Amino acid sequence: MSRRRIGFWYRLAAVIAKPPLVVLFKRDWRGQEHIPADGGFITAVNHNSYLDPLSYAHFQYNTGRVPRFLAKAGLFQGSFVGMMLRGTGQIPVYRETTDALDAFRAAVDAIGRGECVAFYPEGTLTRDPDMWPMTGKTGAARVALLTKAPVIPVAQWGANLAMPPYAKENRFQFFPRKTLKVLAGPPVDLSRFEGQEPTPELLREATEVIMAAITELLSEVRGEPVPEALYDHRKARAEQRRKAAEEGSK
Repeated sequence: MSRRRIGFWYRLAAVIAKPPLVVLFKRDWRGQEHIPADGGFITAVNHNSYLDPLSYAHFQYNTGRVPRFLAKAGLFQGSFVGMMLRGTGQIPVYRETTDALDAFRAAVDAIGRGECVAFYPEGTLTRDPDMWPMTGKTGAARVALLTKAPVIPVAQWGANLAMPPYAKENRFQFFPRKTLKVLAGPPVDLSRFEGQEPTPELLREATEVIMAAITELLSEVRGEPVPEALYDHRKARAEQRRKAAEEGSK
């Protein structure tokens, strides 16, 4: 199926968001040739700043293929932001409710209509102390294997330097002017998973392949070696609780 037109709401969002991004940041964009010209596809992107959805959307908007993000359902309620999210066709995610599957179905439907759905496979801002991607959730892999849509890995860096994800002081650090670096890679090879039952184990393995591709790209962007293992936030929290319990028992 051919690409969907950008539409009024996305163009309005671009009119609002692009001027400050152009003024405040330099750009180092590479790999736009890997964004498919037509048909539905998935992008899998690392997440390290509240600002990076705008910086990444700017990158992809300029290819003519706009992303449909999965975003927390609460952001869609009222307000100008909610209106823009609804108008631009973003997909609400209802966590831990009976509506949780709606985002999955909406993503599959959007790809079937020839659109791009952008996943942050980590599910949240990275908690890795060195800002590498964390272990991923399986949603992107599940949708990819069901739709057979190509998965384009994307690494980004720079928004986190201007708006650190968990900074309590000096939250905005726009000067000196930062460079927004975005690098898209070729489609992730998931062929060995196709035609198999999507068991939790298979989906985790496919997700690991996707996260490895993103991390390799980020290594190139940062000019640093890939970490030995991805940060697992659940394991880290469990270890913190264990240590706290041990300290409390002394």
